[in-house]
Amino acid sequence: MPPSALHASSAPLPDISIRQLEYLIAVADAPSWKIAAERVGVSPSALSQGLAELERRVGVPIFEADGRRRLLRTSSAPVLDHARRVVTATSDLTNWAASMNASATGRARLGMIDVAAVAHFPDVLRSFRADHDGVDLTLSVAPSQVLLADLESGDLDVVVCVEPPTTPSGIATESLLREELVVYAPPDEKIGTPGTWGPWVLFPSGSHTRRAVDGFLSTVGAPLEVAAESHQPDVLREMVLLGLGWTVLPRSQGERSPVDVTVGAELGERTLVMARRRDAIVDPAVDELANRLRRRSPG
Repeated sequence: MPPSALHASSAPLPDISIRQLEYLIAVADAPSWKIAAERVGVSPSALSQGLAELERRVGVPIFEADGRRRLLRTSSAPVLDHARRVVTATSDLTNWAASMNASATGRARLGMIDVAAVAHFPDVLRSFRADHDGVDLTLSVAPSQVLLADLESGDLDVVVCVEPPTTPSGIATESLLREELVVYAPPDEKIGTPGTWGPWVLFPSGSHTRRAVDGFLSTVGAPLEVAAESHQPDVLREMVLLGLGWTVLPRSQGERSPVDVTVGAELGERTLVMARRRDAIVDPAVDELANRLRRRSPG
């Protein structure tokens, strides 16, 4: 069947506005319709009318009654997912157009885990700022899961994080470098055999690095008795120095000078990746920053 015939036989697309999709996202994310209306700058009645029109144009029920309230149906998840993708892409386009029209030099919103910002890529950030003093460069330092969520929502343009077990839909990743994960014990303790290791102070359960560490410890037969958790590697290292437990850290963070902890064996590796949204319309400054991260990467 030729493309023209296929198009002619397709159902007409619904006339859905970006504003209606914004209303839907606001209602999904806010604790009440009143707060949702405030976030999008309309009255509750205007919000309700806009969502009723969205529901009519989509042609399937999006909400269900719960007493006097209206709640999103579980079956309406594809509509909400579509709304998030379209609003994020439209925001990308709007920001790009505003930058071009204003003859601005650009904006780059970067997210990094702490070791990437402090140990691996600080020279990239310094040189980029020096060479692009007109670019509005912002840096968010947070755990990998938080950064990827902010990337998906459109709050960040590029992220450097630990490789996720499963790459989120709509996100593309590329490897930047691999880091050794090393066992560290309190001062004056002997490393001994894996069966004698611990107790542990580790990254939080469920974090990307913790998943890898748990697997490595299980493989070598080390007991997993966890005494404390923290997202901050410096906090974990201080806990080890205080004798509260053993830890597993990237060598760049575990062996900063002076090396007061007892250094054990390399347990395994983790991969740091650069993540970006697929098919996003981005400022040229973002592409330049991404290229510099690639060039700096030893991998």
